[in-house]
Parts: sequence; C-alpha cells; structure tokens
Amino acid sequence: MKLADMLSYADIGQLSRIATTYQCECNGNSKNELIQSILSTVNRREVFEAQIGALKLEDLRFMNSLLFDARDAFSLEELIARVQQSKFASPGSQNEAPADTRTDEAASAASPVKKTAAKSSAAKRTGKSKPAKERPEPESGPRETISRFKQYGWLFNGYAGPERYLFQVPSDLKERFKQSMERRLASEVEYTDDEPHAYRDEQMLMGEDIVHLLTFIHLNEVPLTSEGMMYKRTILQLLELFGVKEPLPGKGEWRFGYGRKIKEYPNRFSLLYDYCFYQGWIAEHNELLELTPAGKERQALRTAEGTDKLYQFWLRLYKGPIPNIRSLAHWIDKLGSRWVRAETIMRTLTPYVKPFFYDQSETILEQRLIGMMMHLGLLRIGEHAEHGQVIRMTPLGRTVVAGLSLDDEAIVLNS
Repeated sequence: MKLADMLSYADIGQLSRIATTYQCECNGNSKNELIQSILSTVNRREVFEAQIGALKLEDLRFMNSLLFDARDAFSLEELIARVQQSKFASPGSQNEAPADTRTDEAASAASPVKKTAAKSSAAKRTGKSKPAKERPEPESGPRETISRFKQYGWLFNGYAGPERYLFQVPSDLKERFKQSMERRLASEVEYTDDEPHAYRDEQMLMGEDIVHLLTFIHLNEVPLTSEGMMYKRTILQLLELFGVKEPLPGKGEWRFGYGRKIKEYPNRFSLLYDYCFYQGWIAEHNELLELTPAGKERQALRTAEGTDKLYQFWLRLYKGPIPNIRSLAHWIDKLGSRWVRAETIMRTLTPYVKPFFYDQSETILEQRLIGMMMHLGLLRIGEHAEHGQVIRMTPLGRTVVAGLSLDDEAIVLNS
C-alpha cells in the first residue's frame, strides 16, 4: 500500500505523532486534516531529503535492508534483529537473540513515544496540533529505532487480524528512499567520460564453462579424494578448458561460508561446481564425480547456462555471509551505469558491508561482490591511465540486475 492508504488506516494517535514529528499545523481532532497535512509535508522533496540526511549510518543500513526485501511485511522480532545487524561496531549485540518479544503495542508503551502521544492528546483538547519545537532526539536501541521510524511515517502496523502485528513500509516511500539513496551515493563517487585503455569483460563465459564442466565429467572418469574433492591435476585440466583461469587456493587460506566447495576450489570454479551440484546434474559417489541422469540430459543440450539463472543462484548462495547482497548489487548497478573509479565505489559502499568472520568489509566488496559480478558477466573492470581501476556495468548486467525477483531464503549446500 501507498503512504496515503496506510495513513487512512492509522488511528488518530499515530497520525498526531507523525504530524508532531513533521511540525504540521492542523486540527488535531480531524483525521482528514491530519492526513492531508502529513501528505502535503512529506511530499515536499526538501522535507524528505532533510529527514534522510539526518539519519545515522545505522539507520540507513536498517532502512536499506527493508527496501530490497521481496516480502512486504515484517514481524517486530525481525525488525529488532535487523536493527541489531545494522550496528557493525558491536558484534556481541548483533548475535544476541532478543530476550523480549512483546507486541508492538507494548513496545510503543515502553518507548519515549508516550511523551509525544501525551502532547498530541493535549493538542486535541485545544483543537490544534501544535508543531514540535524541535526535532525528536535520536534514540538508541532496536525498539526505539522502530518507534522513531513509526513517528516518521516510514513504518506502519497492519490494521486487522494477525497482520496488525506486522510492519510495512509504504510502497511509494520505498521508491523515494531508493531515489534519495541513489543521489546520496552517486554524489560520493567519481566518474570518467572517456573509455579506459583496456578492460576485462566476461559476459557469457561462466554459462559456457558450465557446458565444459559437464562435458569433461561425461567424457572422463573423475576420481575424488576421501574428502570428496577433485585432485589438483584434474582441477588444472578443467581450468585449462574454462574461459577464465584462476589460481588454486593457498594452503592454510581462510575459506568458508561462500558455498559448499569454496574451501577446496577457486572462487569462480567453486560457484560453477556448486551450481551444478544444486541443480542435481552431478553427484559424488564412491570417490567418483559422475553425471546424474538429469546431468546427462543437460550435457547433451550443449547450450550455455543463462546469466540470469547463475546470478540468482549467486545471490541466494552468498546471502548467508552477505545478508544485504541484493541491495549492494543494486547500488553497484546504479553507480556503475557509466565508468566510475573503483576506489570511490569501495569507499562509498564499504560502510554498508558487514564483516564476515575474518573477511573484512573491503575484501567482501572487492572479491565477493565486484569480483564475482565481473565473473558473472555483469560488469567490466578496466584500467584508466588517469583514474586507475574503473568499473562499469555491462548491458546484460543492467538487464539482469534490474529484472530479477528472488526468493528470500538463502541456499545451504550440505555435504
């Protein structure tokens, strides 16, 4: 639903709190006047931009996590968890489950919103909604953050049945948030109008290498170690057939979380292998790697796998270690609409990337996101004489990233 629809279902108490937040001058006893005054104020670009500009980084991360979720509604517990995940500086609190699971009504009663509600009640007695003398003070804690977003009119409860305990973001505000965030992020990066002297483009190569992998397994007996991995000689033979050559992982290198075989195989190779395993095309049996009946049918087609399917799999597979991977891919796409300095992309987006164990934010953004998007054929990485490393989305990449709707669940590949 849009903001106007959600306001019409909201009770007069919440409308009064929102009106007070935006310093609206109107009759506090008239629901219609409150709604019209709120819409008139919120729809002013300078007011909306000022609200976004005043948000802390943790609040921006929290809102960013809601904008790209396929679901429309969230429970209070889910929102609390997302607020906690947005505070990178305190990992201990991020991993703790909320001990209190009261309903939103109880949360509101325990928050400083009570004071605002009291002011609104007083305003009703006088027939006017008094403008707030100053912006509400920023509050800390997950419940306070949620209450503050309700005061801004950015989160609303359902109005009936079980949905009354779920929260939604107005659909039209979602688009305005995305546009505002895009302008904010785009102002922090540096573009170049001329082409780099050389660039790397891997469009369609990964899809073709799926065919090479299946054909190799079809034509050869592929032995596996007792741990279920291919021998080094076999891996090197396959890498010679692939469109992209990768170095083997170093001994003792920290590798887990990004797929079933990321520990043993190079990043791109691992993604290809895991994709075929997830599709049910290959099976590890009696220390041999073999094609399944479905794999033999797929191999006989000898057609490249679609980039959109590989992209969808990559997003879902990496969703565990990178919960907001979909939003990050979206921002890389938007910021990479033309050649942009990679260094400025890194500086701009790193604050939105949460570290994953020993993988720092910079490493995740550079290797797990930008690097893998290049392997998927979604973007090009070039070298510019003046600006150094630059990146740009490919036409195929822009189409794929813009047109995909994904399931919410992350993929877990068990041994």
